[in-house]
Order: sequence, then structure tokens, then C-alpha cells
Amino acid sequence: MEIARQALLVVHLLGFAALFGGLLVQIKGPYAVNGLMRDGAGTAFVAGLLLVGVMEAGDADVDHAKVGVKFAIGLVVLVLVMANLRKPSIPKGLYLGILALTVVNVVVAVFWSSAHTFG
Repeated sequence: MEIARQALLVVHLLGFAALFGGLLVQIKGPYAVNGLMRDGAGTAFVAGLLLVGVMEAGDADVDHAKVGVKFAIGLVVLVLVMANLRKPSIPKGLYLGILALTVVNVVVAVFWSSAHTFG
């Protein structure tokens, strides 16, 4: 189970990296949803769901509140990306919103778990 968890964590992180990279390559505009964003958002979302499933099936403690927050943020990002996939451009505010939600999701992942370690 541990190897499956680690493999899914790597895939989840690679999905985030693709999403974030797809956002950063167009930081100066013009803004549009690109393939990296689509593939990264989908990969991170699905791998995250599978990761929680593997953790639930094993002996790992799962913080359901954290999972719920990350799920909600990830779902919003995925919906925004997929809803604007075929549009030639998106408004700067939407681009910045997707970027902010992506960063917030990472901040939740890192600092929520750290709070239990140091608190």
C-alpha cells in the first residue's frame, strides 16, 4: 500500500506541476487555458482522489476536513479550466483566480499538515 501511496503522490505532484507550469508560461498574457493546464488539473484531481482512497484502505489517518477543502478547491479549478478550454482567451481576472486557487491548494496541503506536526 505504501508504494501505491507514494506513486500516486508523485503523479499528483506532477499534475500540479503541469497545471502551475501551464499557468506560468503565460504570466505576461495573453491568457488562455492550454493543454498543460487541462492535463495538469485533471491529473492532480484524479490522482488526489485515488490517493485518498489508498490512504483510506490502508492504515493511514486521513484528515477529512483537509481532504474536503482540497477537493473543493481542486474541483473549482478543474471546472474553470474545462469550462474555458475551447475559448481563444480568458479574462485576466479568471486567469489570476485559477492561479490563486492553485497556489492556495498547495498552501493548504503544506501548512495544514505542518500545523499538526508543530502544534
